[in-house]
Amino acid sequence: MNCKTLYYLTITTLVSVLTACNDSDKLSLSERSIIYCSEGSPETFNPQLSTSGTTSDATSKQLYNALIVYKGKNNTLAPSLARSWHVTEDGKKVTFYLRKDVSFHQTNYFTPTRLFNADDVLFSFNRILDNNHPFHNVSGGQYPFFESVRFSELVEKIEKINDFTVRFILKRSDSSFLANLATDFSIILSAEYAKQLQHQQTKHELDIFPIGTGPFKLKDYRVGSLIRFYRHDSYWQGKAKIEQLVYDISPEKRNRLTKLLAKECDVSSYPIAHEKITERDDLTLESITSLNVGYFGFNTQKKPFDNKLVRQAISLAINKQAIIDTVYQGQAARAKSLLPETSWAFDNKTPELGYDPQKAKALLSLAGYAQGFTMDIWAIPVQRAYNPNAVTMAKLIQADLRKIGVTVKIITYEWSTFLRRLSLGEHQSFLLGWTADHPDPDNFFTPILSCSASESGNNRTFWCNKEYDKLLEKALKTTRVKERKEYYAKAMMIINEEMPLLPIAHSKRFQGRGNDVKGNILESFGGISFYNVSKKPLNSKVGNVILPEITDKASN
Repeated sequence: MNCKTLYYLTITTLVSVLTACNDSDKLSLSERSIIYCSEGSPETFNPQLSTSGTTSDATSKQLYNALIVYKGKNNTLAPSLARSWHVTEDGKKVTFYLRKDVSFHQTNYFTPTRLFNADDVLFSFNRILDNNHPFHNVSGGQYPFFESVRFSELVEKIEKINDFTVRFILKRSDSSFLANLATDFSIILSAEYAKQLQHQQTKHELDIFPIGTGPFKLKDYRVGSLIRFYRHDSYWQGKAKIEQLVYDISPEKRNRLTKLLAKECDVSSYPIAHEKITERDDLTLESITSLNVGYFGFNTQKKPFDNKLVRQAISLAINKQAIIDTVYQGQAARAKSLLPETSWAFDNKTPELGYDPQKAKALLSLAGYAQGFTMDIWAIPVQRAYNPNAVTMAKLIQADLRKIGVTVKIITYEWSTFLRRLSLGEHQSFLLGWTADHPDPDNFFTPILSCSASESGNNRTFWCNKEYDKLLEKALKTTRVKERKEYYAKAMMIINEEMPLLPIAHSKRFQGRGNDVKGNILESFGGISFYNVSKKPLNSKVGNVILPEITDKASN
């Protein structure tokens, strides 16, 4: 009897049921495989549809490629699927010259008949830009990153010059356009695969059963349990060093640590108890400095946070240094603004809102809440670099606010449910964060707090300030760094005054790994990559990890 697989994709939740064909179909993980203990399940297998870091980590650099990427210590733009590009002097025409030797994944649900070409680029971006595109509304029709940066308002059209040349025609010059095309969201899909699904009347499978050009292809997925990738042997940059990559989905951080210590996983995301790792000769704790911010946000469309005096008061009552000492174990810088101090646009003249409970009480009284009030804080259920323990952070904030007469209820949900309900605005306040997708400072200001981001649901504060948006627009219209820095400094001053969110910390991203795992996994921007990772033969028996090999629609 044939194996059956059922996948169902909603706007934020990917649900799958997979059944093994035969219990005797076993695949013992060896030196040709890597097990990565991940903190959560992806919302989708298409990162165009989500801004979740958990989704990007599981999809972007494993399954797909973009036209261009950031590379090197200086994080300069470099070729990827585009071998080169040209920008006209007025900045309104950007031409990409594509590679001619790039293969898409071959699986048992799709066999490509041609190589990557301009049609795939046009399909991938016109799906986002054109409301009448046959795939635009598939999987919900929301493209949060692109909506937040007003992609459709910037791009007038995309022209196919020939099979390996495409040109973006912009309505105006934009200093962050190339940077946005180098993000994990700007991946290239297969137009041929989409055409097949359209003919089969199963268009929704485009985002569930992924086909890309990346170093790995999907083997199977069990939501909340594991993702298995197999190597794409025809990968245009050369075969990956490992044959199999398994994401062991372990939301509980203690479980991930236990599995790492027991050698049941080779690499673990966001480890706790750093000293347990560093004292082991066979394990390494590594970190990377990444541009990120962990913050406490307010739903400015809900009382009492529609009043900026209340937002200022709550922010003044929070002891950020105590949070950094406890939650981040001192491994983070206290956030003085939304931008990290390592950003070229950071302005040290921007005043940091301090810790002043007495002033907080006075502001609450002035706002009409002298007797305090009751509020909720939504805490993310997964570990991220910008917030390694949101529930503990919420408890510390709860204790701080109790001192000024405010009662706090802490709420959390499963990750995809949390994001969906947050985008619907059901919350009063929330703990979240942002990791930059590229070094341009606009990547902090626009996706998190712009009016367009509030419309797309990516700005969970739902704060919209026209003066703030105009400053961002002016900053993007010039390439002069001094002018851009001045505009962003003014934008930071507006944030400080309006306080739609309180920046708390800029942290490093940590990872635990076995010493037998070689190669860089962590990257300064965007998701992780296992392309250049290898594992030397083990000298001792490790955890008895045997996973069933599934031969169903998600198999190759």
